[in-house]
Amino acid sequence: MSPVLSGVLQLLALVAALALAHIPLGNHMARVYSSGTHWRVERWIYKGIGADPDTEMRWPAYLRGVLAFSLAGVLFLYLLQRLQGVLPGSLGFASIDPDQAFNTAASFVANTNWQSYYGEQAMGHVVQTAGLAVQNFVSAAVGIAVAVALVRGFARSRTGELGNFWADLVRGVVRVLVPIAAVGAVILVACGVIQNFSGIHEVGQFMGGTQEWNGGAVASQEVIKELGTNGGGYFNANSAHPFENPTPFTNLFEIFLILLIPVALTRTFGVMTGSVRQGYAVLGTMAAIWVSFVALMMWTEFAHHGPALQAAGGAMEGKELRFGIGGSSLFAVTTTLTSTGAVDSFHSSYTGLGGGITMLGMMLGEIAPGGVGSGLYGMLVMAVVAVFIAGLMVGRTPEYLGKKIGTREIKFAACYILITPALVLVFTAAAMALPTPGDSMTNSGAHGFSEILYAYTSASNNNGSAFAGLNADTQWFNTTLGPAMLLGRFLPMVFVLALAGSLARQQPVPATSGTLRTEKPLFAGLLAGAVLIITGLTYFPALALGPLAEGLA
Repeated sequence: MSPVLSGVLQLLALVAALALAHIPLGNHMARVYSSGTHWRVERWIYKGIGADPDTEMRWPAYLRGVLAFSLAGVLFLYLLQRLQGVLPGSLGFASIDPDQAFNTAASFVANTNWQSYYGEQAMGHVVQTAGLAVQNFVSAAVGIAVAVALVRGFARSRTGELGNFWADLVRGVVRVLVPIAAVGAVILVACGVIQNFSGIHEVGQFMGGTQEWNGGAVASQEVIKELGTNGGGYFNANSAHPFENPTPFTNLFEIFLILLIPVALTRTFGVMTGSVRQGYAVLGTMAAIWVSFVALMMWTEFAHHGPALQAAGGAMEGKELRFGIGGSSLFAVTTTLTSTGAVDSFHSSYTGLGGGITMLGMMLGEIAPGGVGSGLYGMLVMAVVAVFIAGLMVGRTPEYLGKKIGTREIKFAACYILITPALVLVFTAAAMALPTPGDSMTNSGAHGFSEILYAYTSASNNNGSAFAGLNADTQWFNTTLGPAMLLGRFLPMVFVLALAGSLARQQPVPATSGTLRTEKPLFAGLLAGAVLIITGLTYFPALALGPLAEGLA
């Protein structure tokens, strides 16, 4: 079988699996977040944290819950790392330095999972399981909760209430993430992913020296790493490591896990707003962008330029032989068009244009289909902007799902869109202007610039993947990437929840013959165009200095 045919077949199998899971999982999540009952274990949790799950919250209260919970998560994870040296199960590893502990705590709480350390050489079992794995669950649940709050903003009228954050958080973990993760972990273990608490042991000689590996609860962390679009690897090689991702089947299964909830949430959106066709319009836009990016990535990486690439069947540098170009390209596009950041190949080794595609996927805001929760609310914000643009074209007051998009709503949407580009471009400019950060670059010229641009793009968009050439374990990068991750995660949530509150207070307006049909392909095309044009205008100069310059050289 040719490598190109293999890649196409993997793509078709993935689409078929997602299509089968889309309706049942989407309907299940709609029931979960619309339910008025509480499971016994949920009532125990509410009692333990002192929360009343039946109290409705307006958007400021909902936001305070998000921020308070996340702040507590940062403090807990920071202290856990600083105390690692005296904790049992540390495997003899020392406590983490303050700057790196802050960077890692901010990273995992912000659902970014950027790692400036070697996982198997720095983190013991307690930090990995009680710290990092737990944040993989709860940070994903926070993202879903915010998305559901925005959906309620569209679905409700004449009220500012968006639900209860604590109930949404707990239900997301207990009823959605944990059951799927439990089944997924069993599948991964059956396919060869390790799951143990063994210590460090010698596995043989390697290049004249001793090679050692430590075990760990890898399968249980790997599944939520992908399912929650987190991305932090147990090992430094991430999903290229055979203990995390041993076979082509596990590779495809992990891509499926990454896409599963973001794709199903479009169904949840349609069901909760009473218009399933609206959900399909959003899904269609996401799918069109994702498939286009996959096709472009495979084209750039399969292109045969020169005898070395012809002999290898494509650009195989930095890619695992067991996955090939097709599986690696599919993973790279999926992980950067979502807020996952897991990698099964090294993006710095991709062709110049291929590396640019991974960056552009993050720069779009990771909305095709995006991260768990963040992809849906990001696309809905873009839908608000697209409706506003359409309204300007025809001279009508824009409406979306029966809600008028006025000055207040478009200001919230505009602020949401401007946050991450500002973070990316300002931090990148500062790093390139100062003498010390440049020392971390492995390469010079356009590729070296891409390393730094990629780092801040990944951090500010809460992706977490790296260009695999930048030494980010420095005081500068640990200190600056941490705020970039926190601001890139929580500032957009402020405007999403404010937008949700504004929409929920409105009285729905009836559709007329002049109302834009937002469930039609025409609007889906307008939405995709708005996403690409806004991103292109914002980031094109930076891309021209990095991956475009390298790819066209």
